[in-house]
Amino acid sequence: MKAALVGYSSSEEEEDGEQRSGGAQCPGPEARWERSGGTGPWRGGQRERAAFLLLFLLLLLILMLLHGSCSSSGGGGGGRPRLPVPAGLPGDPGPEELFSEDSSRHGGRVRSFPHERGSWATHVYLPYRAREEFLELLELLVSHARTHVSSLAAMEEFHLSLSQCVVLRYHWIEPFVRRLKERLAAFHRFFCVADQVKVYTNENKTRTFLGLEVSAGHFQLLELVSEVDRVLEEFDLPTFYKDPSFHISLAWCVGDLSGKLEGQCLQELQGIVDGFEDSALLLRLPWEEIRCKSGNKHFSFPLR
Repeated sequence: MKAALVGYSSSEEEEDGEQRSGGAQCPGPEARWERSGGTGPWRGGQRERAAFLLLFLLLLLILMLLHGSCSSSGGGGGGRPRLPVPAGLPGDPGPEELFSEDSSRHGGRVRSFPHERGSWATHVYLPYRAREEFLELLELLVSHARTHVSSLAAMEEFHLSLSQCVVLRYHWIEPFVRRLKERLAAFHRFFCVADQVKVYTNENKTRTFLGLEVSAGHFQLLELVSEVDRVLEEFDLPTFYKDPSFHISLAWCVGDLSGKLEGQCLQELQGIVDGFEDSALLLRLPWEEIRCKSGNKHFSFPLR
């Protein structure tokens, strides 16, 4: 049995055969486009580009009109109007962190480090809640000291510092506070005695302070400072002073006026403290918690 042979012809031969046999040709793309109303293979693309261009010009016109209305309502200002900044973003300064270069708005105080947006002034300390008798002693001391320095102002809140004032970035606050909590968790409540009148100035000599220096309780305070310093070192921040003079500030004034308060004035103030009724008991200060203040945020670490 012989296998049937299948004939093969090229496309050119098929087209020639169709033409010779009078068969209809398969319409090409161009012919199909002409039947649908087009005039050429690129006509559809041109229409799409023209529609896109028209839409672009319309949007541009709308933007120009909006810009013109904003400029005309800007009160005659030449600058481009700024969009409002959303409030409450992470790292934005709180009410107490807002900064002004005008020192007159801060009682003449000068900032000890340059302000930078998102930088939070941070301080670790022991808070002291003053009793009525303590405030009476404070009034006596400040009244007498004003006979030497009239600009002296009494403090409204009292504390004993366990750190310098350092600068924390916003995203450091939470881990910093967490590490403080871990380091200070084992400490118990204690007392110290602050009965020695002393004059202090800040590092750049822009303020003078009148304070009561601690005479008993250094060991516990140094232990606390040691733990706080370890946390500060983890964040590459300055540690506390090498030989700290632990004290509670009672009053302050602008400038370096230590010379007017030391000597005879200081002796007279110490005499007022020593002669005050029950001063030994009054100046035995209890410590029940440690606090950290960062900008307008406050964190408490109760002692056991």
